[in-house]
Amino acid sequence: MKYLQIPGSDLKVSNIVMGCMRINGLDAPARENLIRTAMEAGVNMFDHADIYGGGECEELFAEAVQMNSSVREKMVLQSKCGIRNGYYDFSREHILKSVDGILKRLHTDYLDILLLHRPDALMEPEEVAEALQTLFDAGKVRYFGVSNQNPAQIELLQRAFGQKFLFNQLQMSVVHSPLVDSGMAVNMHIDQSVDRTGSTLEYCRLNNITIQAWSPFQKGFFEGPFLGDLEKYAELNRKCEELAEKYGVTPTGIAVAWLTRHPANIQVVLGTTRLSRMLEGCAGSEIPLTREEWYGLYKAAGNMVP
Repeated sequence: MKYLQIPGSDLKVSNIVMGCMRINGLDAPARENLIRTAMEAGVNMFDHADIYGGGECEELFAEAVQMNSSVREKMVLQSKCGIRNGYYDFSREHILKSVDGILKRLHTDYLDILLLHRPDALMEPEEVAEALQTLFDAGKVRYFGVSNQNPAQIELLQRAFGQKFLFNQLQMSVVHSPLVDSGMAVNMHIDQSVDRTGSTLEYCRLNNITIQAWSPFQKGFFEGPFLGDLEKYAELNRKCEELAEKYGVTPTGIAVAWLTRHPANIQVVLGTTRLSRMLEGCAGSEIPLTREEWYGLYKAAGNMVP
């Protein structure tokens, strides 16, 4: 397992993160086994959000690990807030209330990381900054980040908040790659050249913001995995199988390796509830794909390398 020292912090985190969005779909023994398996594979970071299972996933996680001080010190806990029923809310009142609920459900006094979950178009940056500073001063949150935000949105918040945002969680996979697409086809009159992210990848690298890739196996927006889809992604699956054999892993490991190979030191959030998929994903933590292999996968996913 590869570990990353997060710039501007004392956090040393695995580049594979266990996403806990679906753990309420497992029974108690299966939840315990999944979390234990992830930790034994080297995962030390766990991703939550107050909306996952309506908060139930956080409660079930704390129960599964029998949260106490000795357990807590072995893990890096991250959660997110800001999504409500059909709208977004970065108001001071909601942020503070959300974090108190998160801490109560996780049976802990503090979060290592709080992410603002999707941008609120009605946010007041100074109000958000006041809420985050209050949480920091109270010892409830150590570090902060965002999720699904572009450079201008981050800068708007950063101008009001004195501490650096250290993370940006974004959807990314070899078949969902707008973060790299336009940069690959600069100044060409093709669809791939359209900048849909505002150069978010480059901005994050320039500002030491660690990208966390969610849905690393999804095609589109929760349209199912590309692995095994031989109708639309036959060539990509063939390439993954070929490289899996070379590196002694499964295609899942190769899909993860496409992300971890990038020099931005991307973290991969694995939201699977299958033990085998968790282990197969963890195996992609340090696979040294060559440039030819990385670009080959990118092209096999239907992208152009001019």
